[in-house]
Amino acid sequence: MEKRIDTKKEFLPVQVSVMTVSDSRTEADDRSGSVLVERIEVAGHRVVERRIVPDSFDDIVSQLDAWIENSNVDVVIATGGTGLTGRDVTPEAFESVYEKPIMGFGELFRMMSYEKIGTSTIQSRATAGVAKGTYLFAVPGSPSACKDAWDDILRWQLDSRLTPCNLVELMPRLQEK
Repeated sequence: MEKRIDTKKEFLPVQVSVMTVSDSRTEADDRSGSVLVERIEVAGHRVVERRIVPDSFDDIVSQLDAWIENSNVDVVIATGGTGLTGRDVTPEAFESVYEKPIMGFGELFRMMSYEKIGTSTIQSRATAGVAKGTYLFAVPGSPSACKDAWDDILRWQLDSRLTPCNLVELMPRLQEK
């Protein structure tokens, strides 16, 4: 599908924190986190913080809570821990803090992944939601999945110039009652 950018609209950069969920990665060998950071910055957004968090429900929730409470963080993107093994708890941790899920994100990610990796996409539990006005996205831990999620979905939805609608234009209204 053609992406429609209205060049008459102002680009509004968003503040993004990047979480890599892993018991074994360091920043030096965290290729997936590096892919996200590079793409976020190239798109004109600001990376507020980058953290590697253990595959632990409590540790993931604790870091999410800290970023959700930080008024300088608009978006959290996590990579890793979305599979089916016993240690993969990222979706459960994210879903425990959502006020509203963004159902279409995981569905769209898997639909797009199907065209690249076929039925193996059923092993992805990519998820997204909103908590206290902060967008939360969790994607698989491979650099390829991070590229796909950013290049094909997030890059566009986090561009305030995308028409007919984008997530940035909703930000001022996310905490309406």
